[in-house]
Amino acid sequence: MTTLFLSRIGRCRFLCCLALMLLGGLFSGCVGEQEYADTPQGNFEALWKLIDEHYCFLDYKSEVIGLDWDEVRARYGRRISSDMDRDALFEVLTEMLSELRDGHVNVYSAGDMGRNWSWYEDYPSNFRADIQERYLGRDYKIASGLKYRILEDNVGYVVCGSFSSPIGSGNLDKMLDYLRSSSGLILDVRDNGGGDLTTAELLASCFTNERCHVGYICHKTGPGHSDFSAPRAEYLEARRGVRWQKPVVVLTNRRCYSATNTFVRDMQCLDGVTVVGDVTGGGSGLPFSSELPCGWSVRFSACPMFDREGNQIEFGIAPDVTVSLRPEDALQGVDTLIEYARSLLGGSISD
Repeated sequence: MTTLFLSRIGRCRFLCCLALMLLGGLFSGCVGEQEYADTPQGNFEALWKLIDEHYCFLDYKSEVIGLDWDEVRARYGRRISSDMDRDALFEVLTEMLSELRDGHVNVYSAGDMGRNWSWYEDYPSNFRADIQERYLGRDYKIASGLKYRILEDNVGYVVCGSFSSPIGSGNLDKMLDYLRSSSGLILDVRDNGGGDLTTAELLASCFTNERCHVGYICHKTGPGHSDFSAPRAEYLEARRGVRWQKPVVVLTNRRCYSATNTFVRDMQCLDGVTVVGDVTGGGSGLPFSSELPCGWSVRFSACPMFDREGNQIEFGIAPDVTVSLRPEDALQGVDTLIEYARSLLGGSISD
């Protein structure tokens, strides 16, 4: 029996996409009409077909990175044998999925998780937690995972390391009220690997006073690589409650992924916001899961998302200003990105 479950996205967005996909027949049988045996060959064919019919970026990645999914099948199929054990099969399937270069594509066995992290491994981190702690000091405040304080030059500094835990509306009101005397706000989402998209949208909604068009989303309507619905516009709604009215600088690096990638997309559409740092890690396709004959779970990207110009954001979002952490600054305990943000907001260089 094919399974489908929510994975690191907002409940409202999930229900909408699920309804659209079910209406479009995306998961009718999920692995297709054909039944596959629980053998190495059967599991290999089931996985290849699942991705071939339901993964949402095959055409795009064929165009951008030259991916040929039929060639991938032939190449990895030669490594499948009837007498291979489960560990060897898991390794082959993991390597095959890595050809997609997608952190949302994984295979899960009882003892391991196949994954591809190349979307950030080949890039500088532009972040050091120990230096970030120097800026936060010891007396910073914490609310629903958000860490914040006002720096010595009257610039507000907020660290959001994850969107995995909910952020309460009351927490946001208290934080923004505390920071209101500052001249501007640095919002540091470096190394934030994502989480709940609803939480990311709630935080972004603190920085706009009106409904804002931020992008588009599609859903699969059939097994063909290009079978998609017409793009549906996405909007960021202004939250009810305290909203920020001063300049904002969002700090990014390559490890801003999934819901954080979407958060950066939304923030970049807002007045008074400047994104500083590195290209984000991407991960724009909302992930869903299915199951192979052997019982292993497979997660894959199912709904592509775009910016408001209709461009794919799967491979990341470029900052407004590219700034890297300079080694000579790091040796002195100084964060180049934070200091650049402070200069934009009228602050002074850290002592």
